[in-house]
Amino acid sequence: MPGDVLFYLGGAKLFYQKEIETMSRKDIEDLQLRKLRWMVDYCYNNVPFYHERLGQAGITSGGKIKTLSDIQYIPCTTKDDIRDNYPFGLLAVPMKKIVRIHASSGTTGKPTVGAYTQEDLDVWSDLVARVAVAGGATEDDIFQISFGYGLFTGALGLHYGLEKIGATVIPASSGNTNKQLMMFRDFGVTGLVATPSYALYLGEMVRESGFPMSAYKLRLGLLGSEGCTNSMRTQIERSLNIFVTDNYGMTELTGPGVAGECELRQGLHFAEDHFLPEIIDKDTMEQKGPGEPGELVVTTLSRYGMPVLRYRTKDITSITYEPCACGRTHARMQKVMGRTDDMLIIKGVNVFPSQIESALVGMEGVGPHYQLVVRRRNFLDNLEVKVELLNADLLESYGALETLQRKIHDRLKSVLGLDTRVTLAEPKSLERFQGKAKRVLDLRNEPEEK
Repeated sequence: MPGDVLFYLGGAKLFYQKEIETMSRKDIEDLQLRKLRWMVDYCYNNVPFYHERLGQAGITSGGKIKTLSDIQYIPCTTKDDIRDNYPFGLLAVPMKKIVRIHASSGTTGKPTVGAYTQEDLDVWSDLVARVAVAGGATEDDIFQISFGYGLFTGALGLHYGLEKIGATVIPASSGNTNKQLMMFRDFGVTGLVATPSYALYLGEMVRESGFPMSAYKLRLGLLGSEGCTNSMRTQIERSLNIFVTDNYGMTELTGPGVAGECELRQGLHFAEDHFLPEIIDKDTMEQKGPGEPGELVVTTLSRYGMPVLRYRTKDITSITYEPCACGRTHARMQKVMGRTDDMLIIKGVNVFPSQIESALVGMEGVGPHYQLVVRRRNFLDNLEVKVELLNADLLESYGALETLQRKIHDRLKSVLGLDTRVTLAEPKSLERFQGKAKRVLDLRNEPEEK
């Protein structure tokens, strides 16, 4: 498989690795089956954890896998499995072959470690380059990476992928927002890499910077690391005057580049030559059909350092296998609707923060920043939604506040099927985030309110 950057102009469409990204469905599945068989052998022979797991399942060689559907007989891997083998228990190669280590933030328990061989890094940069080109990036762009550099995969992942296509990269890291805006203007930055929540904040600061929009040359945003609803994306595009695409990845699978939107934004194109995605019912583990929502499970097909078989991402989405109008034929994943582990159950109703965000973003009179507070009262969970006002003058009018509060309450009830307590907060009173936004404050273990 070629690893070089191959550009192809077809009308207005620009492809990266065209011959791979436009393979027929049969060729894709044939390639996946060959790689899956190889990966099963590789894991069984090189990773003690998988040797035991696969042996218990009776899958002692790749030859046991006759069709892609046989993947259902392979046991799933979970985040707990990775943490239980912290830090290097899942390595498939000697440590001397590992050239880089990344890790998750480790906010709960020990961090999730990702270990990479040089081959892994080469594939990774190809994958990110593919996503970047699909989103409209070219060698003429100047990208400012406003992810935090460090163990987090996002910054270096996008960094090397963008360099791969010949774009200019500014490793700004996160924070120091005034300096970020100065570099936008002085360096002629055309592309932004950031979390959606930080991009939203940068848009606020651009409006308050005192410089006209003509001082900025921004045109593209490659956003990731957290969910971004269509409403939030629209808000970001308006405030920064950019075109935004979403990309998907996680440390357990390599990092960003697993999937990403093309310029048509009709789903995230999955890199099926390197990953095998499935959608399952999170409770029964049964396979879901095309277009049916469920939990995303992914098997790495080309990872040498730390391969994973059937990793349960906890992300809820759906997959379609219809070719995209852009010409790409790989499966398309819909935007992540939520996670099985950030789902709130309030009075028996499943609630995802993304649902609330979709309802709030774009409402007249309120900003895009919000906080969800969960409390327990009389042994029942209650949800408070704190919403930030755009105009402090509204605080002078009790009637206007009451009307807006009722409007928000009614919209949330329509979306969630649940009564929520709505609190209106002063402008700029809720926390801003330079990394992943933390929207949920869970106080259920605190003493009950009287």
